[in-house]
Amino acid sequence: MSWRVALRRRTAIVSRWLHIYLSMVSFAIVLFFSVTGYTLNHTDWFAAKEQTVRSVGTMPQQWLKEPAKLEIVEQLRNQHKIHGAMSDFRVEDAQLSVSFKGPGYTADSFIDRETGKYEVIETRNGFVAVINDLHKGRDTGKVWSGVIDASALLLVLVSFTGLVLIFFVYKRRTAGLILAAFGGIFCVALYKIFVP
Repeated sequence: MSWRVALRRRTAIVSRWLHIYLSMVSFAIVLFFSVTGYTLNHTDWFAAKEQTVRSVGTMPQQWLKEPAKLEIVEQLRNQHKIHGAMSDFRVEDAQLSVSFKGPGYTADSFIDRETGKYEVIETRNGFVAVINDLHKGRDTGKVWSGVIDASALLLVLVSFTGLVLIFFVYKRRTAGLILAAFGGIFCVALYKIFVP
């Protein structure tokens, strides 16, 4: 057996193995991004009723003159079960405002610097808003951003190994390549004709 035949056979075996197992690993990812792509495209169909919760409390005065940011943030989190990352901490003459954001979630608090009294307004937008924000990577943090990047690379590898495999299926290679080219041209044509 010549080295070319051996290399060709080995490439086919490795490509098939990679394609099968990468496809299985990425199955949940493909399903998630497919479903959320659909919900994002039809947000009016899946809009959940916004749930807003207002609550009040009092901050210790010693934290307000020179704002003790860590203590203020931790008190808000502990007292009101706030989640999400702190996105903004504003210091004004009469008021402090602290905002938290997460997928499908916001919490804004307004603290009177003179009296220490504050109000927290939490808004939850429902499950579909959460998964839509996860799809977009909005207010999800660095780890989830890494998940999105890894998912994209994984799907590129699945697509590439599938393309390599078509070259080893002699009877279907021409038809497969024509269909792949047609799919790409069709998408570009739809974009050029119908997207403003």
